[in-house]
Amino acid sequence: MSALNAPIKPVNQKAWFLILPMLVCVLFSAVVPLMTVVNYSVQDIISPERRVFVGTEWFAAVMRDEDLHAALWNQLQFSCAVLLVELPLGIALALSMPADGWKASATLVIVALSLLIPWNVVGTIWQIFGRADIGLMGAALQGLGIEYSYTGNATHAWLTVLLMDVWHWTPLVALLAYAGLRSIPDAYYQAARIDGASKFAVFRYIQLPKMRGVLMIAVLLRFMDSFMIYTEPFVLTGGGPGNATTFLSQYLTQKAVGQFDLGPAAAFSLIYFLIILLFCFVLYNWMQRLGQTAQTTKEGAGHA
Repeated sequence: MSALNAPIKPVNQKAWFLILPMLVCVLFSAVVPLMTVVNYSVQDIISPERRVFVGTEWFAAVMRDEDLHAALWNQLQFSCAVLLVELPLGIALALSMPADGWKASATLVIVALSLLIPWNVVGTIWQIFGRADIGLMGAALQGLGIEYSYTGNATHAWLTVLLMDVWHWTPLVALLAYAGLRSIPDAYYQAARIDGASKFAVFRYIQLPKMRGVLMIAVLLRFMDSFMIYTEPFVLTGGGPGNATTFLSQYLTQKAVGQFDLGPAAAFSLIYFLIILLFCFVLYNWMQRLGQTAQTTKEGAGHA
């Protein structure tokens, strides 16, 4: 019997029952809360029994809020600084880590230790670490003659939050970059040694292109996470001094919990979600175009 005349094997649809629990969980953990937020964003909740439809009034009111503009500016500065510091630092750390043997295993465990610490504990650690009376960093800076105070100086507070995030999350970038490095076949390094390539040439033409995929994941993960940061700066500085370390998540919490303005808070939640989605979409497409341009240039050089 030919392949064209072979009977068509029926498709087993029972596999859908295996993902049904996951779909139910997503429905109750994501879709239903999202619809609730959408419902609150277009209503003025006067009391549990009385609500008034206001349309897009809360969206317009939130977008005119100067505190939102300040929080957004703080957030953009922080997220850009996180990427500019943690990416090169993580790559450098991955390049310096042993490739195999017990040293590699021990180094991986040590590097990953900060990732195992809960976020509120990280804030508490740095809260103590930065104190001038008992904290190692604060006392050391005071001993050097630097009037350091993360509770009274806006610049010091912002830099302390940035340093805390770098300490906490740079290992994630390092582990991703390390995984990318270990996936490069030895044949590439052997060819580079035969050609007499320098370490910088090996990094530029072999290691960095091969790490492009994992670095793209690292950029997206760190950008999204830094754009949603809340617990660490809240524990460390409480958003102060003033509004120096008040990010978008803290602005949202102040609206929803502190002032109990559920309508404006719901409207801003949707705006917050769209901002993250837009930035991630633009960033992903930009990195994809960079990768395609580099690949086209490499192919053109190969044909030449």
